Amino acid sequence: MTTNRPVRVAVIGAGPAGIYAADILSKTDLEVSIDLFERLPAPFGLVRYGVAPDHPRIKQIINALHKVLDRGDIRLISNVTIGDDITVTELQDYYDAVIFTTGAIRDADLDIPGIDLDGSYGAADFVSWYDAHPDYPQTWPLEAQRVAVIGAGNVALDVARVLAKHADDLHSTEIPDHVYRALKASPVTDVHVFARRGPAQAKFSPLELRELGHVPDVDVVVYPEDFEFDEGSLAAIQGSNQVKQVVKTLTDWALVDPSTQTASRKLHIHFLAAPVAILDQNGDGKVDALRTERTALNGDGTVCGTGVFHDWPVEAVYRAVGYFGSPVDGVPFNAAKGVINNQGGRVIDHDGVQVPGLYTSGWIKRGPVGLIGSTKSDASETIANLVEDVAALPTAKNPDPQAIIGLLEQRGIPYLRWQDWLQLDAFERHLGETEGRERVKVPTREEMIGASRTPVA
Repeated sequence: MTTNRPVRVAVIGAGPAGIYAADILSKTDLEVSIDLFERLPAPFGLVRYGVAPDHPRIKQIINALHKVLDRGDIRLISNVTIGDDITVTELQDYYDAVIFTTGAIRDADLDIPGIDLDGSYGAADFVSWYDAHPDYPQTWPLEAQRVAVIGAGNVALDVARVLAKHADDLHSTEIPDHVYRALKASPVTDVHVFARRGPAQAKFSPLELRELGHVPDVDVVVYPEDFEFDEGSLAAIQGSNQVKQVVKTLTDWALVDPSTQTASRKLHIHFLAAPVAILDQNGDGKVDALRTERTALNGDGTVCGTGVFHDWPVEAVYRAVGYFGSPVDGVPFNAAKGVINNQGGRVIDHDGVQVPGLYTSGWIKRGPVGLIGSTKSDASETIANLVEDVAALPTAKNPDPQAIIGLLEQRGIPYLRWQDWLQLDAFERHLGETEGRERVKVPTREEMIGASRTPVA
């Protein structure tokens, strides 16, 4: 790149990864002009559409992200899908560099028999439903009395808690009416969470786990026979205060007298139980049971099968075994890992050769692990490499900031800007005020676009 104008950079994805990347880039010594693209009408990604509605503390992250975009030096262009509305090749005509921060929103696969039965669901899909993601239908089949959740992380806890919690105890949150009504009608009595390893290997955060014990009219049931600790487990407990807290909470629950647990709903947590099959015992194509194999710790925190199986009668199974990235047309993608091919955030082709001008950050760069701190570190590495490469960046053919807007308007794409989000935000808060709530989410894309363009009276 040999011009004297600002470096034109497009960041694709307005979740935390994209906003952090844009923010860090804006604070370098480079003179830059940054556009932040988002395929949904609203920014903030998984903080808005991946965090349970009864966790407002975590959603406070949005306040920090809001401040970055409210400065005005990063231009938000939302409701635009890169790879569809505009191809990556076309985008490179308008920008010297493109950073992909598209995250990971799909459920990772769980390859066991019966996974495709009616009543077998991905946790990410369920989360998107109860978080009113506009690309998901407003109905969800909550017909099961007994439910299994497979996984030992915070997403599994979120899904289990939302399924077990009484709808009236969620009504003060931002959930829209269709979610409240469906949860209100749910006949669920028992939710079972299955972890294939032991308590010391669980990936629950201490605070999220403790919150389960405070859900009204829901008993947490933990089984003493599931408590085994090998040398690897003891080392994990001694070496991590977080693991120690998780194990203590679980141990306290295991010591509770079952005769005192009289709530109308129960949330069971099972350890050393690996899912091996989802069963259709009636032959009607629907989930009837989950089969698990008892596992044993190997001494180092890993487990092996014992050959002892148990069938748990359930009518629905949710897999919460991780998220997985989706490819973007025109960008080299590792389908096995669910990430964009890269080295240090520099996109590389399948031969390991750097693709000029393309970069990546966040979960689509490294996989769906780590929290906000990891996302910031990711962005810092990627931006440092982009800055190092600036002299070699390909030069955009049409770098005028208004040129990309002209293309969107020419194609009739109903793009939205930061001021439009502020209007939608005000509208959702107004809906909440009428019911004494902070906000009520607008659930459909059409309604979101309409609210974005209509001032609140």
